[in-house]
Amino acid sequence: MRELLAARSDDSTPLYLQLARNLRDHIANGGIDPGNALPSERDLSEMTGLSRVTIRKGIDQLIEEGVLQRKQGSGTFVTRRIETPGSVLSSFSDDARSRGEDPAVIWIMKAYAQPTDEEATMLQIAASSQVARLGRVRLSGGEPLAIEHAVVPAEFLPDLKQIGDSLYSALDRNGVRPVSGNQRIRASLATPTEAGILSTEPDAAVLRIERLTLTAAGRPVEFTRSTYRGDRYVFVSDLKGNQTSSKLG
Repeated sequence: MRELLAARSDDSTPLYLQLARNLRDHIANGGIDPGNALPSERDLSEMTGLSRVTIRKGIDQLIEEGVLQRKQGSGTFVTRRIETPGSVLSSFSDDARSRGEDPAVIWIMKAYAQPTDEEATMLQIAASSQVARLGRVRLSGGEPLAIEHAVVPAEFLPDLKQIGDSLYSALDRNGVRPVSGNQRIRASLATPTEAGILSTEPDAAVLRIERLTLTAAGRPVEFTRSTYRGDRYVFVSDLKGNQTSSKLG
């Protein structure tokens, strides 16, 4: 590991950036598995001959990039990336369990209210009708990963006490589980409040997801806006070539 992390004297790049680059390559090549701890600053200093200040700056650089994450009182760890299909409709809870992790939720809001004009339009309901407004922090393995704000026609959730970790399970019990939908994903930066809730650095990268789901009959059932940690999630989609042949030139 010493050779992999050693700085080059003929490189004009600042030493902490050389360290960050070499550590990044070392992790990418399987030198430290995702979820495992990085050696301590003291050990890295002894391995590389670099000062503790330089080591700390290099680590901070990789934390800012999302390659590493610091856990208070535990050390610094290689960030685990969650790859999730971007073209498959599934719940947060189902995704967590498929990875062998336990999903959990911290409720921010669970109440009935009137929809906004936008929500009424998206859900194809009257502006005078009621909706269930659900705000929650989603956790997996005890780690906060997402903030979700869902709006569902009240008739689909007659008793809010039915809703546990999984909204989709509650909808399924009422015979209205979503089976299709569409979503939009865009990159953004976390607000100070979001960064605090998600335990990330200020202005950390996040993914903002807007999702509208439909029942088998084609009726809108859920309109959700979510904020996911950008350093933890990768959305993967299968691509197919255009079947229509064309000639160029």
